[in-house]
Amino acid sequence: MRDTAPSVIKFFVAALRRLIRWIFLGIVYAGLLVIVTWASLAIYFLCLPWAWAGTFLAYAFAIFSAWAILFSQRPKMRWALAGLLLLVIAWYASIQPSHDREWRPEVAVMPRAMIDGDRVRITGVRNFDFRSRDDFTIRHEEREVLLSHLTSVDFYISYWAEGPVGHTFLSFNFDNADPVCISIETRPEVGEGFAPVASMFKQFELIYVVGDERDLVRLRTNFRDEEVFLYRIRTTRERAHDLFRVYLDRINSLADQPEFYHLLSNSCTINIVRYANAIGRTGGFNFRHLLNGFIDYYLFRSGLIETNLPFEELRRRSRITEVARAAPNDPDFSETIRKSLP
Repeated sequence: MRDTAPSVIKFFVAALRRLIRWIFLGIVYAGLLVIVTWASLAIYFLCLPWAWAGTFLAYAFAIFSAWAILFSQRPKMRWALAGLLLLVIAWYASIQPSHDREWRPEVAVMPRAMIDGDRVRITGVRNFDFRSRDDFTIRHEEREVLLSHLTSVDFYISYWAEGPVGHTFLSFNFDNADPVCISIETRPEVGEGFAPVASMFKQFELIYVVGDERDLVRLRTNFRDEEVFLYRIRTTRERAHDLFRVYLDRINSLADQPEFYHLLSNSCTINIVRYANAIGRTGGFNFRHLLNGFIDYYLFRSGLIETNLPFEELRRRSRITEVARAAPNDPDFSETIRKSLP
């Protein structure tokens, strides 16, 4: 009986040590899995211009990594793996964004903003005449607006498929000029299309498309068959002014220095939230900043859009898809799509 208590204590201490060891090993192996997966995908997307070579090397690296970590008893193999990982990281860090590529015509021109006191002149404003997704008349314009006439900001969400992920962009409204619509997007080259996973591996540069709403909105509703919702943001003229200035500064800095688009850190909604923070937004990260298909409900709960209606009714009345499709050549397009908004 005297030996029972010490034996029980020893048993539980040994079990606790095993549990801690398993947890520690689990964390280590989970971390290694993340690192190896990232490196394999980097090799797959960036290694060589031939897809088959990237696929082969990515699989070879993943298989060697699994063997070196799980099965090999030779420490040299683990050191070899560490060396390969360092090479992949160094090579990945050496890849720089560029403005000098064969861009698709929709994103070939980088906009710029010249600010002179109250007056803002924006070059490279896109106002294409689309006849289909791939058939259009290229037209870039200069727009001049007065900051003192900026009145409000509107928020767009478009869905290529209804669900947790969409595209968000803003329009800045003036009482004496058409809205200035700005969409944060990838800058694909000729022959490229958007790929979410690839966008996290330096596959696309970033562009702020400044355009006419007849271009940016109708492209989505009429030719990409997307569902588009438009919400009026509840904010002051001063904050709308500050947000517009942040956008103008980013447009110019991006024209001077290219950047890579990244789905999780340098994309449409993430950057909108980042700029809202810069002008005084309070609140932390919310999962809807990434799953931006639900961002309108987040705005509703935050009081940033109309809250006097039930959310379902607000969302129904904010859907502008059919109105935009029915007004392809309306000179008052921006006014028309806002007529039914709360």
